[in-house]
Formats: sequence, structure tokens, C-alpha cells
Amino acid sequence: MEDNKETTPDISAFLASAIHDMKNSISLLINFLEDNIVGLEPAAQRKAAPMLYEVKRVNVNLIQMLAIYKVGNKFYPFDLTENSIDDFVREITSQNKTLLDYLGITLNLDFDEELTWYFDRELVSGVVSHALNNAAHYTKDKLRLSVKEEDGELVIRVEDNGSGYPDSVLKAGDAVSKGVSFSSGSTGLGLYFSAMVAKLHQNRGKVGSMALENGGEYGGGCFMLRLP
Repeated sequence: MEDNKETTPDISAFLASAIHDMKNSISLLINFLEDNIVGLEPAAQRKAAPMLYEVKRVNVNLIQMLAIYKVGNKFYPFDLTENSIDDFVREITSQNKTLLDYLGITLNLDFDEELTWYFDRELVSGVVSHALNNAAHYTKDKLRLSVKEEDGELVIRVEDNGSGYPDSVLKAGDAVSKGVSFSSGSTGLGLYFSAMVAKLHQNRGKVGSMALENGGEYGGGCFMLRLP
């Protein structure tokens, strides 16, 4: 006798497709805001800047969820290629310049222009952009992006001059970096994504890592990504 039970649909595939569609729509909205905010009066620009921040934050979250889904289902096209750090930093700066300018935030850069490193450019760009976007919400008026080689690892730091991470966020970051699934709350997704990207990068027995701390050059929050 045949089994007439209906096959349970793969809801995760439907969600991934929906996320992809939402991401494309929000990208159009981001482009519209960035193209038109420049024509507003200064007072209106200050009001519109937080809107741009929120829309970009949602877009980043959707991109992260889509990447996590692809990695979890083992069909993310991990692309480990050699990258010029100078080109990488310039690209990240260009991607985030509009938002930081309208928020009145100065981004200072500290990197080795001659350095090259092997990593998945799209994934690491996503991690750094998320860190900058998050730091922009909590800083007073300046951020620092540092990309340098330290003890055989590429160390990327995003620092701000705000009041620093609260203990709850530092504990969450420590839990995620040790492999604990922390995917709830406003900080969980970004931390989980960053830790996942770090651990995908492996070389000569070493594995990448992510960490949060307070202090750094500006005395505020400091996000760190280490790639072997």
C-alpha cells in the first residue's frame, strides 16, 4: 500500500529565496537613499542619515543569513584568493563613506599598503562592513580601521571612541567564538556570522578567530578578526 503522506516542504529553502528577494529590494532602497540624500538640506540630511543606517543594517543582516544558510548546506562557493590589502581597505572605505559622512563620523585608516593576504573577499568584506556599521551606532565621532600582519596572522581591528561594549555583549562574543550557538538578540546574528567566517579560514593547522574587547587606541569598543 502506497504512503499517501504529503512530503514536508523544505521551509529553509523557501526562506532563503525570500531573503534573497528582500535583499535585492532593500539594495534598491539603499541606492535611492544614497543618491538623493545629497540633495537635502543639512537638517534633513541629519534626519535621513539614521534611516540609511537602519536600512543598511537590515540589508547586512539579510546577507549574513543567506551566507549562513549556504555554508550550513555546504554550497557556499568559498573563494580563497590573494587580495591586496590596499585595494581591500579602499573598497571597504568607499562602501561605507556615505553613511559615515552623513553621521558626522571620521574613519581613520592604519594598514600596510604593500601587504597581500589569502581570504574570501566577499565574506571578510561583510564582516568588516558589519563591524563598521555597528561601531558607527555607538561611537562618539570617530572610528579606526586597522589591517596588519601580526605573528603570522592578518589582524583586522575596528575601534570606536564610544563607551565600549557592555558586559553582556562581551560575554556573548566570547560564547560565539568558542562555538556556542548564540543566535538570538540584537548582537547574535552578526557575531555568529563573524565567528563562522573566521573559522572557515584555515591555514597550516591554524584557524581564524573573532574577538571583542574594550580599549584599543580610542578607549571604546574593539572588534578583532584574525585570519591565518
